[in-house]
Amino acid sequence: MKLVRMMGLAVLTASALVLSMTAASAHDPETAEGQAAARTFMADHLPAERHAVTGTAAGVPCVNGKADIYPCKNVDLLSVLPLSGLGGGNGNDIWGWTDPSSGKEYAIVGRTNGTAFVDLSTPTSPKFLGNLPSNGGSSSWRDMKVYKDHAFIVADFITGHGMQVFDLTRLRTVTTPQTFTADALYREFGPAHNIAINEETGFAYAIGSNTCSGGPHIVDIRNPKAPAKAGCVSQDGYTHDTQCVVYRGPDAAYRGKEICFNANEDTLTIVDVTDKARPIQISRKGYSGAQYSHQGWLTGDQRYFLLDDELDESRGTDKRTKTYVWDLAKLSAPVHTGVYSSPATAIDHNQYIKGQYSYQANYQAGLRILDVSGVASAKLSEVGYFDIYPSGNAANFNGAWSNYPYFSSGIVIVNGIEQGLVVVKPNLGGK
Repeated sequence: MKLVRMMGLAVLTASALVLSMTAASAHDPETAEGQAAARTFMADHLPAERHAVTGTAAGVPCVNGKADIYPCKNVDLLSVLPLSGLGGGNGNDIWGWTDPSSGKEYAIVGRTNGTAFVDLSTPTSPKFLGNLPSNGGSSSWRDMKVYKDHAFIVADFITGHGMQVFDLTRLRTVTTPQTFTADALYREFGPAHNIAINEETGFAYAIGSNTCSGGPHIVDIRNPKAPAKAGCVSQDGYTHDTQCVVYRGPDAAYRGKEICFNANEDTLTIVDVTDKARPIQISRKGYSGAQYSHQGWLTGDQRYFLLDDELDESRGTDKRTKTYVWDLAKLSAPVHTGVYSSPATAIDHNQYIKGQYSYQANYQAGLRILDVSGVASAKLSEVGYFDIYPSGNAANFNGAWSNYPYFSSGIVIVNGIEQGLVVVKPNLGGK
């Protein structure tokens, strides 16, 4: 049991709102504490924006630090599809899918009231294809990942939501916006804060659910429409986010094993999940400055891990966005080697590494792109940004929730809480 839990400190889901309650009550919409936490979170949001891009069919280039109304550096604006064109609500998480038969790229856009699917064939004019409604009510926290041409979707704070499974190949024939139904529903948990998928093995990890003490709830999705429970990781309690991989890093003792790197509120916790029925906790490490370890991602060689802490800016005197660098030469003894401080003052949220760059969605500071080639010396540098929340930068929960940088076309999609889908194109050669 972690010290913060022994002290009765818990943090609520994606925005990590700190309340004096147990984690269970913070994530239970049927408790007074949980309802109060949700009201507090939503009170910080502005009404959904309806700004339309005033550019040409080629988008709006970043010139002299601006693209349309948005501050930028080395990132061009292609389009904005407001929430009014996505089915309403407020935005949250986002992921992408590339159709293997056509190469067509799609956005999977989380919202409070459902999941929108968007055709990005013409990224300057994205096309809304339809909505998969939320299963059982609205939630500020929705997350999705993709495996074998299926989307797997969870939502926090909805007691009976479970995991929706949607066959993405159905989008191939859509010509007018549809209201979709799920192809399958996994019911072994109700609410879940987040989901991670190891596409190499075919296992999903639902985290922050009402099972497994909030730790990873492992689901076999190798047959996507017939998901089956495979195990639990509960040794270290609640997990806020995770990345699970077949390990090929420098620690020979674990090569070839399936390893999860968990952001566990106050620690980086590393778990061997090769045997789904008997997961083994390899290490659990705190770090100086920890307030709420939220999410992180491995570098391509799996030697280093970049971790974002969601409350260090709002709680500390230094409001600059911070990224914590870890050396994982030995998985049993991870070492926190340094901290990168952004020139922007905002809360960091979700980041994903592609090649030498980390693409971070940092709320009011928008999309920030870091060059991680100096990570061995804990030296990161900002090479580009696109600020979807131009009215200011502060440690508040508005603006960019998440991003997806893995399309082969080079476009990056960002989901804004108030803004909706923002499609951009980094140009990092001129950094």
